[in-house]
Amino acid sequence: MTEPEFSARGVRIERWTRSLTRAGQVLIKDGRLALLTSSGREIDSAPLRAVSAGKPLLPWAAKADRTVAKLNGHRYRLTMGQQSGRPRGAELAQRFLKAVRPAGEPRG
Repeated sequence: MTEPEFSARGVRIERWTRSLTRAGQVLIKDGRLALLTSSGREIDSAPLRAVSAGKPLLPWAAKADRTVAKLNGHRYRLTMGQQSGRPRGAELAQRFLKAVRPAGEPRG
């Protein structure tokens, strides 16, 4: 079994006005991004090449621990590090963006 390229637990996953989970998981493994609930149920997944990610454009949403991912035509707002007890959400958000957009690829 291969190691995941990125894994974060305690992620708040929203589809803009609707919160899907406050303690979800974001997993990148074998070239695929999966958004999971806290119980492990899949919210959405897609091949990494079909996923775009970046920072939110709106000033009130552009905090260091937040990213936006678009997969299968749906936009998800991801707030990292919600349950860790330590303020490491910004670090996780940066690692997620690097995993989705390897160096040299255009930002999307």
